[in-house]
Amino acid sequence: MEMHRIKANSDLDEESDKACYGKDNISVMEEPLTRLLKIFTFFAALGGAIFGYDIGVISGAVIQLRREFNLSTIWTEVIVSITVGTAAIGSTLGGFLSDSIGRRKTVLIGSGTFAVGAVLMGLTPNKELLLIGRMIVGIGIGLEGMVVPMYIGESSPPRWRGALVQMVNICVAGGTMAASIVNGIFSYYPWGWRAMLGIASIPGIIQFIGFWFLPESPRWLVKHGRIEKAKETLKRLVGEAETEREFDEIVKVEKMQQRIRQEMNGASVISRVFNTPPVLRAAIVGCGIQIINQLAGINVIVPYSAMIMRMSGIQSDQAVMWMVVAVSGLFVVGQLITLCTVGRFGRRKIFLSHLAVVILALIFLAISFYLMSISAPPVTYHNMLAGSCGQINQCTSCILEEHCGFCYIQQNDSYVPGSGSCLPLDVNDIQHSTLGRCAKQNITDNIVWAYDFCPNPYGIMALVGMMVYILPFAAGVGPIIWIITPELYPTWARGFGTSSATAVGWITNLLVSLTFLSLTQAITRYGTFLVYAGCTVFGWIFIYCLVPETKDKHLEEVDKLFEEPFSTCCGKPQGGIYQKLDNSDEDEILPVSDEND
Repeated sequence: MEMHRIKANSDLDEESDKACYGKDNISVMEEPLTRLLKIFTFFAALGGAIFGYDIGVISGAVIQLRREFNLSTIWTEVIVSITVGTAAIGSTLGGFLSDSIGRRKTVLIGSGTFAVGAVLMGLTPNKELLLIGRMIVGIGIGLEGMVVPMYIGESSPPRWRGALVQMVNICVAGGTMAASIVNGIFSYYPWGWRAMLGIASIPGIIQFIGFWFLPESPRWLVKHGRIEKAKETLKRLVGEAETEREFDEIVKVEKMQQRIRQEMNGASVISRVFNTPPVLRAAIVGCGIQIINQLAGINVIVPYSAMIMRMSGIQSDQAVMWMVVAVSGLFVVGQLITLCTVGRFGRRKIFLSHLAVVILALIFLAISFYLMSISAPPVTYHNMLAGSCGQINQCTSCILEEHCGFCYIQQNDSYVPGSGSCLPLDVNDIQHSTLGRCAKQNITDNIVWAYDFCPNPYGIMALVGMMVYILPFAAGVGPIIWIITPELYPTWARGFGTSSATAVGWITNLLVSLTFLSLTQAITRYGTFLVYAGCTVFGWIFIYCLVPETKDKHLEEVDKLFEEPFSTCCGKPQGGIYQKLDNSDEDEILPVSDEND
């Protein structure tokens, strides 16, 4: 274990110390961020704000959407999850586009697509067009999510790369919190969901405008033979002192990739990946960490956070919305913590330690919902006309039936014991039952229709559990995954590798989010969180065995890590094509044509 710092690579550590701990004796970095790199990072990181706003806004909007369009459980799951499915398509498409037309143009397409979809969602007259809008938004998110971290990573010096890619994650958290605040403000109006969804177009429009004036990735330019343009761009981005060393490393690796392409006789990127053991191993790791990210449940906890609050027994929509703001605030805090720690402690240590806390939080949430379940009030009044709902004896069993809801009397905002009944849900007006005390014509101020929650004294535990979950996830697990993913691959495979890993993440996200509500009905709410906890335990073992440390490594150095053992439990190093090429004559170069801009 490395217990000291290497002076040449310690600049980010020093900056982190200075920012986070206020150490006056730490010198200012010799080569600070250039003005262009700051502007570049701001507009690129808006891709994170786009994604964050979407996952945050649907959490609150879905409560009003269920009432506006009388959405069933299946329709609710599809509306929430369809964006994830089309994001997988966008991510896969992004790999091809980013390699063929460039990183910058791919971001332009992604931000424009997202803005169009957001406007359609805000203006939709029915659930079918809402679904189409969500699909369009998903394609934009998939393009952005795949290319933005890669775009920033390829254009940043090594000592800044982790921190700058982390800006994307900070914007994800900021977008999520902004969406939560917007949800809270507009939750008082029945048309509020239109504003919630339509406002999402703003960051997409801003990014679209900004990217007209930003440069292409220097590594992409070198790969496509535009050497002088690449050097000029790199100089503007990283400064005079960094340019020569960084540029020489980029060109050297591109020449090596040209040799690889010749040796592979024009084979496709996919076949080259499968025939290059270090890159294949990197691809497996990249896909694996994306799966872990989703199986830990983050894209259930955040998009369904308002519904989880409702499940815990909180009645007021407004109270639910503002509690979600508190959870989103922790998400922002966690991302800022990562900005201070990622260069100091390294990716791997942060990943493992924070994921362990996430596992404990998921177990705590499972215990919370178990206590809510066993303390839920009984059904004491059975309406003979209520059909199968009238045969149910307990509140939890009642609300888990999609066509039933729990009706009870409250006094001083508390459940009156012995007043509960299970009644059929009015599918045309889910805020009321079809008959009995909670029917539209019979309901009064002291009667509560609870079709998605049971009154119980343990609701606060769900809020605490979500906060315990969000902070370590935001401070380590989520950000580190998006920092590591584009770092794993050499230039020739980065587009394919990053898009493949991201697509696998989106597909896993789709499976998890599309099945969440159905899973809570099938194996109970506490059983669902225990399943997520179990999956995350396997994820922790995967990371411990297979994920190497990439801190302070040049992108051109990272692939060599996959020729070495990942940990003491993973066998011996394997040689590969990189070992052979690194020993070849460095002066042997292939001609690289220079194209005009």
